[in-house]
Formats: sequence, C-alpha cells, structure tokens
Amino acid sequence: MLRLDKYLSDATSYSRREVRGLVKCKAVTVNGTVARDVDIKVDETQDTVCVNGTAVVYRKFIYLMLNKPQGYLSATEDDRDPVVTDLVPEELKHFAPFPVGRLDKDTEGLLLLTNDGQFDHELMSPRKNLYKRYYAELDKPAEKEDIALFAAGMEFKDFTAKPARLEIDPDDPQKVYVEISEGKYHQVKRMCEKVGKNVLFLKRVAIGPLQLDERLGCGQMRELTAAEMALLGW
Repeated sequence: MLRLDKYLSDATSYSRREVRGLVKCKAVTVNGTVARDVDIKVDETQDTVCVNGTAVVYRKFIYLMLNKPQGYLSATEDDRDPVVTDLVPEELKHFAPFPVGRLDKDTEGLLLLTNDGQFDHELMSPRKNLYKRYYAELDKPAEKEDIALFAAGMEFKDFTAKPARLEIDPDDPQKVYVEISEGKYHQVKRMCEKVGKNVLFLKRVAIGPLQLDERLGCGQMRELTAAEMALLGW
C-alpha cells in the first residue's frame, strides 16, 4: 500500500506538490471516487487511480533498450558532451533512468537503461559471466590465428583479459564479431590492436541472449518486453 501522492509521483511526471493541487481540484479518483486527501492508502496492484479521467498504470521501475549513437557518453550528466539520458523520452524522464554498464563514446549499439539498482547490479555482476557481442570493422583482414589468440585471453599492463570469442566474416575478413564477458575500457579495440588490427567501427549487438532490435534507429529507444526481460532472467 502506498500513499496516493507517492503512488502518483512514482507512476507519473507529477511531483507530490502537483498531486496535492490535482487532489484539491478534484481531478483524482480512486476506484471511481473523488480523492479528498493525498495521504489515503492505495493498493498499487488492486486499485484504479485516474487523473482527469485517465487511468494511471503504476510501475516503480523501467527497463529501456537504446540503440546508442556515437558521440554520447554512457552517463547521466556531463559538462561537455551529450549523455545517453538526454535521449530518454520526456514521458519517462521522471523515472530518472541510468545506463547499465557503459559503451565508449564512439561505440554504437545496444545499451540498457533502468532505474532499478538491483537489475543493474545483477546484470553487471562478474559472476554472471554474461557475454557481450560486438560487430567490428577492421583496417586489416582478421586471420584464423587471431581466433586462438582471443580464446587464450590477453595480458595488458593494467589487466588480464579473459578468453574471448572471435568470429570472422567468411565473405569479408575485415568484418568480425567479438564476444567478451568483461567490459574493460576500450577492451575490444585493445584486443584487436594486440593482433595488429585497428578497429574502424564498433557496435554492440547483443548482451547475452538479448539482441539489439534492428528496427531501432540510432538514438532511438523503447521499453523491454516481458519476453526480453525473461531472457535476462528477470
């Protein structure tokens, strides 16, 4: 059970102060009865709350899929560069979502946003060993020997990369797919550089079993479906 003002401030863009104004104007009903006070208790699963005759669907958390464009930081604010939360539709901004993990500024593709800290923690936990799949275009053709080098893991000055998977496009060896279970800074680029290739273009296309919706244009986002949430074990 929640107070009416808490219920509406969670589920809509109205602040608690604005909810008080709506109640005062008799614009809010609970189960068809005009609400007289903001401190009445509302059952978020059983009661029907309407504002100006429109039913409010209660939810505390949101889960978004973004096709991140280049040039955006995986952050909620920055003094110089645009951030991915700038792309959140106005009607969802009051949920204050944040990025789950990160993509480099010049990397495109699948990025999740949520306001559910537990979801973020579980999905990013190293024990989950969740592979992220990237499509990359290289300045030189990848070679079969590179597959074994990726699979063996790689030593860097600041970390040791776990074994990764490299798939080479049979029609164009300058196009590859890389799967890593970590998310170290510039990891895919650095692993490619380790075998003598530079990444010209990089896009994340999957997180575990969750695929980027190809219908989403760069900069577009939508909410995850129940089926997609189930794929992530949520």
